[in-house]
Parts: sequence; structure tokens; C-alpha cells
Amino acid sequence: MEGQMWSDTINQANKTALLAWVKETGIHLVQVNGQRKYGGPPPGWVGDPPPSGSEVFIGKLPQDMYENKLIPLFQSVGKLYEFRLMMTFSGLNRGFAYAKYSDCHSAQVAITTLNNFEVQKGCLIMVCKSIEKCELCMDGLPSSVNLGQLQMVLQEVTTGVENVSLYPNPSRKRGRLAVLKYHSHRAAAMAKKTLAEGNLDLHGEEIHVDWLKPEMKQKLRNSLGKTSSEGLKLGCDGGASSQRPDGPVPSPLHVPLSSMLDYLSALCKKQQLGEPVYLTKCVQVNPDGWMRFWYQVVIPGYPSPFSGFIWIKPEQSGLSEHEKAKNAAAFQVLKTLGYPLF
Repeated sequence: MEGQMWSDTINQANKTALLAWVKETGIHLVQVNGQRKYGGPPPGWVGDPPPSGSEVFIGKLPQDMYENKLIPLFQSVGKLYEFRLMMTFSGLNRGFAYAKYSDCHSAQVAITTLNNFEVQKGCLIMVCKSIEKCELCMDGLPSSVNLGQLQMVLQEVTTGVENVSLYPNPSRKRGRLAVLKYHSHRAAAMAKKTLAEGNLDLHGEEIHVDWLKPEMKQKLRNSLGKTSSEGLKLGCDGGASSQRPDGPVPSPLHVPLSSMLDYLSALCKKQQLGEPVYLTKCVQVNPDGWMRFWYQVVIPGYPSPFSGFIWIKPEQSGLSEHEKAKNAAAFQVLKTLGYPLF
């Protein structure tokens, strides 16, 4: 076994049995960063890694139990792609492990078959779906940092980053916060370790990197509406906006319905969230001419897209039906964010 780190005076009999099993089977185990791993990929694997949802979490393990007992057990219900046992420096396991199967069906079979399985007398293990976290939260960034600069640094020191979003920090008056999305849990975990241990040249006072927690994600979902609501006071001078795009954003109460596209665009620019991207598709046309559209609005700096259905009234306005649909979609987004539009 590579990277073996343990004390031979603890749990010696089971460690000897593990070494004998490794020698007999020729199985390859690697210990690194507090875990011992088999596979990922296993010998003879061809093709891409298994999809999301193919990994199970294994808890309540006896700490003196090793892979010579666990891998055959979990292989008995499906083809293993990877098995990771969390380890202490003494050589005992930490009571939990992860098994990734070749497909999602095998993972579900493992949950059904092995949850509450008695691995030792009186010891029932827990097997459930693994939550494969892929998003990190980077806190403590200076207000001066820009998206391009941050993306460049992340691409240099980490691999697998798919998306980077910058937000005003909802917990502090100054500074910014970034959400980093990686293509897999492993890529995110390695990035977390690298970023936490590294010395990033972003001129921040203290940069903290951790998993993106659900409560923070909800705060960020709400932050656009809350921050923008405070900004409404800047533009309550009536009429449509004739100010420069980087000037104060007018109040929705004084923006004509036909100008919602421009208003949402100016709002996103003010909050440095990027230009909204609209997708529209006509899915129904009634005999009286009314058209039903599906829409999706993606704001690059916002955690999730907005989507739904809207009806467009036939009228002579000089705009195409899709332009009308986009404008109506912008109106719906603003309502969703909590603006008093009427």
C-alpha cells in the first residue's frame, strides 16, 4: 500500500489480515490526505467516470474494520468504480467511507441492500446517497477584485472550475464573496485544499474558502433583491430613464412596461452581475392570436436561472413576438425579486 501511515501497535491483527488480503488479491490501495482509496478508476475501466448520483455514503463503521472486509461486501451488490475509507494517523478508520459505483442503479441497490446491514455483531452500518458537493464559497475578497482577475487566478491554481460568480458580501458592509462551481466533488475538494493552503495574490485581508452552505446560498438568492431595493431611492424622479447605464437605476414604479429589458439590464450592470441572457420559445397559439411562451433568464452572477410561462397579447407595437416575450420575462424576474411594479 502506498503512503501507509499507521502505528503497528494498534489493531495489529486486523492490519495484518488487511496486508495479507492485499498481497493475495493484488488490489492497489493508496493513502493520501487522510483517506485510503481503491480505484478511481479501477483496473480495466474504459470511458468516462460514473455520473452524479452513483456514490453512496457509509457511516457507523467499526473503526477497526478495513477494506479486506468492506470492499468485497460492497462489490457484492454492484461494480465498484472507487472506494474511499477515511483514516486516522493511528491506522484506525474514522467511522465512515464512500463507495462509488459504475452506475446510479448499483448505488441504489447498495442503499436498499446494505443500509442497516450488520457487519459485526450488534453493529449496523448506515448506507445512504452521498451528497456530492461541487460548490465552494470564497469569502473575504476585496471590493477591488474583478471577475476576470479571479477566474485567471483560479484557472492557474485549480482544475475543473466551471463557473465563478461574484457577489456583494451579504455578511459584511465591504468586500465581496465568490461562489466557485467545479465539475465534480473531487475537483472541488482538491480546489478547497489548494485554496485554503495557498497564498492567493488578490490583496484580501483574510480569504476563507469552504463548502457553499445552503443558508449562504439562500442569502445570495435574496441579496440581489435586497441590495437593489436600497438602490431604488436613487432614481425616483419620474419618467423613463435618460441617465447613463452606470448612473443611478430608476425606480420600477416609474419605468414603463415596455422598458423592463433596459431596466433589468441596468440593474444587473449596477450590481456587477453581468448582462441577462434570454431564451424564449413559443409553445402555444390560440385562435384569437394570444401566444404562450416558455422563457428562461440567466443572470451570470445570480445563483440560479429564472424560468416560467407567459402569454403575449397580439398588438402592433413594432416589436417581434420574441422581443415582447423577453420584455415580459424581464418584468416577471423583477416581480420575483420583490419589486413593487404597480
